[in-house]
Amino acid sequence: MKALFSVVLHDVAPATWPLYADFAARATALGVPLTLLVVPDYHGQGMFERDPRFCAAIERELARGGEAVLHGYYHADELPCHGPIDFVRRRIFTHEGEFAALPEHEAQARLEWGLALFARLGWPVEGFVAPGWLLGEGAWRALARTSLRYTSSPRRVYGRAGEEWRPIEAPSLVWSARSGWRRLVSQAVNERWLRRSASRPWLRLGLHPVDMRHERSRRFWERAMLALLAERTPCTKGEALRSLAPLQQGGDGGVLVAQQPKAAGHAVGAL
Repeated sequence: MKALFSVVLHDVAPATWPLYADFAARATALGVPLTLLVVPDYHGQGMFERDPRFCAAIERELARGGEAVLHGYYHADELPCHGPIDFVRRRIFTHEGEFAALPEHEAQARLEWGLALFARLGWPVEGFVAPGWLLGEGAWRALARTSLRYTSSPRRVYGRAGEEWRPIEAPSLVWSARSGWRRLVSQAVNERWLRRSASRPWLRLGLHPVDMRHERSRRFWERAMLALLAERTPCTKGEALRSLAPLQQGGDGGVLVAQQPKAAGHAVGAL
């Protein structure tokens, strides 16, 4: 089977979609389906279902073979930090780790609200990705009570297998694009990751809205997409998970929900 790659747009909301529109059109022209990480009420700016143009744009992407994924609820972390390590994870690496410290009941409520929104719109949803890839223990327990099939971290996608979450290695390339020196470092790091990941069965390109504001990062993502098209099959995350499901029975074994590691990585593009 040919190796796979997925193009994943993070932080999709009415406020960010205009930044993505040109890239999305380019992906469509190349036949690359997009995985859209959609935030229901981005930073409290209002429910996206109130924006008919945004909903129509997402529905066009779904009709082209794309996938909508629940990406937090507010995409904002307003809870206090506890200790220096927690501070670094939630205030230095990212300010948006919404599900990092939520108690179980609050995480469950936000998951249910988000799933209800998708259901009202008739949008199928299989996956949940926490903002900043940060899932606390309470959020993991809440996630286990939903019907969602997968979640992910910077290096793995966890597919559901009964009461277990089984990992498949799927590195995600991400940029830190908010300053010139970070863009230079990001380009070097991601070029290296592209070379190192040649033998991996699945690779993810993780774009953030800020990437679209800078020519260096925007061009990198277009070049990466073209390069991967020459050697890999483009697909959404849900499609890739179904194709690679046999790997979940391999050497990595299952990861019990109760033992699930906290997603210690962070969305570099959000820095």
